[in-house]
Amino acid sequence: MPLTKRQREILDYVESFIDTSGYSPSFEEIADHFNYSSLATVHEHLSNLEAKGLLRKNYNRSRSLEVVRSEGALALELPLLGTVAAGLPIEAIEEQETISVPHDMLRSGNNYVLRVKGNSMVDEQIRDGDYIVVNSRQTAENGEMVVALINGESATVKKFFRERQGRIR
Repeated sequence: MPLTKRQREILDYVESFIDTSGYSPSFEEIADHFNYSSLATVHEHLSNLEAKGLLRKNYNRSRSLEVVRSEGALALELPLLGTVAAGLPIEAIEEQETISVPHDMLRSGNNYVLRVKGNSMVDEQIRDGDYIVVNSRQTAENGEMVVALINGESATVKKFFRERQGRIR
C-alpha cells in the first residue's frame, strides 16, 4: 500500500531520530516537529504506518517505535499535475489525480508526475501516454531531460543543452 507524503515524512523523521538518539521519539516530539496541536493526529499517522507494516510499537512502553525496514516495497503518491508535450508545446493544465511511484525512483525535493503527449522523445524511450516523474528544480546540466515552461504558459519535455554563446536548445 503506498504512503502519503506526510506518512513518508513521519517515517523518515522517526528513522532519523532513532539513528541520531538511539531511541524513538515520543508522540509529543513528533507532534512538535510537525506542528500538530493534537496527539490524535500523530496516533493516526503512526497507526496507519503500523497497518502498512512499516512501524512496530508497543503501547505499554514509552519510546517503543521501531521502523521495519523493507525499502523495496515503499511507494509514494505523487500529484499528476497535467500533460506535457513531447513535440510542440501545449498549455500547462493542472489535474487533480495522484500516481503511486516507488520510493527508489525519487530524488529528494519536490517531485510530481506529468503525462506525455506526443512522440518527439521516442529516442529517449518516452512515448505518447507515458508518465514521467519530474524533480522540480531551477537548474539543469547539459544532456539532462527537462520540462521547460515556455512564456509561463506552455510546457514541453526536451533534452537540455547550453551552447557556448549562451543559447539554450
